[in-house]
Amino acid sequence: MPPKRKAVEASTNPVSARATRSSTRTSAGTQAEEKPASKAKEAKPKTTKSSSKSKKTKDGSESDKDSEPPAKRPKTTKTKTAPKTTKSATSTIEGEPNQSATHSSKPAHSNKSRLDSETYTPARALALFQKYADADDCSVIGPAGLEELCNEAKIPMDGAMPLILAWQLDAKEMGTFTKDEWLKGTAKLRISTLPSLVIALSELDDLLISDKSPVKSNPKTDPYDRGTYLNYAKNVKDAYQKLYIFCFSLAKPEQSRNIDMETSTALWSVILAPKYPIMQEVLEFIAEKETVYKATNKDLWTMMLEFCETVKVDLQDYESDGAWPTLLDDFVMWKKARST
Repeated sequence: MPPKRKAVEASTNPVSARATRSSTRTSAGTQAEEKPASKAKEAKPKTTKSSSKSKKTKDGSESDKDSEPPAKRPKTTKTKTAPKTTKSATSTIEGEPNQSATHSSKPAHSNKSRLDSETYTPARALALFQKYADADDCSVIGPAGLEELCNEAKIPMDGAMPLILAWQLDAKEMGTFTKDEWLKGTAKLRISTLPSLVIALSELDDLLISDKSPVKSNPKTDPYDRGTYLNYAKNVKDAYQKLYIFCFSLAKPEQSRNIDMETSTALWSVILAPKYPIMQEVLEFIAEKETVYKATNKDLWTMMLEFCETVKVDLQDYESDGAWPTLLDDFVMWKKARST
């Protein structure tokens, strides 16, 4: 019996062995197939644009949104230039402006600051007065304060502009301005800064002394109120005569009817000589006769202007039998003697 059992086992074992080997091979094959699939699955996240296109070809039912990789849209967006241009324009406006924007905005800002700083106010006019007022009398600007003002404003002390300033302020004493005179005069001209004051005096000097054409006025941009200036421009001769007569009243001492000849010649040299060439010779004559002519009364002062306005340099139209002051008759004889 034992041998028969062995035979049965022997006949059974080969099948089991074959089955085992077959199973082993099948298992090995299955594992081999699973490994590539696993590798392919692991490589799928790294799928490039070409693999995505292949998938879309195999499965046409998938939507474009699902088939396009997430990285594709940012690339497409980056190629659009319009958003970049808009962003750049926005940053240019909100951030640092470009050169053209800066150039166009600076003059407007500078102009606004200039107008703000020169706008007339009574408080600014008073502060300007107090800056140059005398230390021992804060109610007046004396000769020292006037000199300081002219130096800072670059107004020549030996020119006509200080006289024009006194005329516009209606000053009563030469080289001195009271607070009341200053505030009333600057209010009329709407001036409370040195730059505006210099402009006003320079324009009057050009109009009345240098015989220049009137400046054009624009009330919106004028640095001061040119109303008075424009009235003078309508009749320059009349305005000049008012300035000339004012200078005599300004220089004449209160209790006197005359002004000394030294003061007279100093005034004539800045208000008559630049305007009328013949006055240079009159001043030369007076300097030679300094011991003869001591003072100037109002008649001589007035006739001196008329002489300059009506008599030519060559004296051809001078009438010796006219009612000229003695000084002028002597001057004509002196000039004719020099010409022969």
